Amino acid sequence: MIVWLNGTHGAGKTTTSGLVQQLIPDSRVFDAEKVGETLMDVTPGLPATNNFQHWPPWRPLVVETARHILDYTGGTLVMPMTVLVEQYWREISTGLARHAIPVRHFVLHADQQTLRGRIEGDTALGPSAFRLAYLEPYAEAARTWLHSEAEVVDTTLLTPDEAAQQIADAVNK
Repeated sequence: MIVWLNGTHGAGKTTTSGLVQQLIPDSRVFDAEKVGETLMDVTPGLPATNNFQHWPPWRPLVVETARHILDYTGGTLVMPMTVLVEQYWREISTGLARHAIPVRHFVLHADQQTLRGRIEGDTALGPSAFRLAYLEPYAEAARTWLHSEAEVVDTTLLTPDEAAQQIADAVNK
């Protein structure tokens, strides 16, 4: 099984994924961003883009990497990864379904003011124009398709531990 943690930057995906992994027996964290980083290392570089998710190889490589990890280890993969383009989510979820891999799709949500405050106050990464630029695309995806495709966990007033527990409880039912 895959527990996919979606949501924009500042929602708490990375922190929460590690906590969820501790609460779900026989689980591992797989960050699909590493697949994008591998593609970014291709030389000479792939066609210019502001987001590696736009490269057509990224989506099937995420599916195949997750499939091979699960074939090798079994258990559950906890995958923290923002996917805000509906077509990309469809490609990934359809690819996983073709391999009979069940997906529990969660969106970590927070209101725009909270997200902005978290991004601007991030002591590890510092304020980031890149991360702030995704606030509106996230809001648009949430309004149009994303929230209807996932289980929404509002992290506005939750600690990461509380969000992780809510997700683990839903998965372990």
